[in-house]
Amino acid sequence: ASYTCLNKQLKRLGWDAVDGIVVDLGVSSMQLDNPERGFSIYADGPLDMRFDPHQKQPVAELVNTLPEQQLADLIWRYGEEKMSRKIAHAIVQARPLTTTKQLAEVIATTVGGKRGHTHPATRTFQALRIAVNNELETLKQFLPQAVKALAPGARLAVISFHSLEDRIVKQFFRQESRNCICPPRQPLCTCQHKASILLLTNRAITPTTTEIQVNPRARSARLRIAEKLEMA
Repeated sequence: ASYTCLNKQLKRLGWDAVDGIVVDLGVSSMQLDNPERGFSIYADGPLDMRFDPHQKQPVAELVNTLPEQQLADLIWRYGEEKMSRKIAHAIVQARPLTTTKQLAEVIATTVGGKRGHTHPATRTFQALRIAVNNELETLKQFLPQAVKALAPGARLAVISFHSLEDRIVKQFFRQESRNCICPPRQPLCTCQHKASILLLTNRAITPTTTEIQVNPRARSARLRIAEKLEMA
């Protein structure tokens, strides 16, 4: 089940609380390695990218139906791609696109070759995947449920793989570790907010060189950890 259903699943199991949660927000390697799921840039497959194949809208619908400006905005917002307008224009001109290889080649031709370790289509593929699976909103729905599910002293560890996810986790952890979230210039606290967690990582933990050599897909991982307070 989706982790947005955490509370529901815990009730189904008859669990009142848990002693720890580890969340890996990255795409499953099994999904990446299966061309039929449509996540891979390097292996040809359908333009799908849905985590849940029963969802209504595959990536092909976004790629082939969105107006150029909306497509450019999506690529910029979720992929932080500086050449989003140029890529969106090229995609619209090349429509209809039906496979991952077609899309990757259009982008590569538009923006040039590899950028360091990554394919030039990486950010665009990321943006489309995030959009079709509503990943950022899903994460925002999950985090409060996770903290609520923790027993006192239990820990929540979240591994993210791009700055958009990491920013959401960072901001949520900071907010929930503070007793007051009123605006800084407000003289008196009126929010009545109470800290529910203790931050155990002021900065995200990143993989070592050895870890990256063993598992190259870990190179962009960011780990943040928080502990449930006794009185929360």
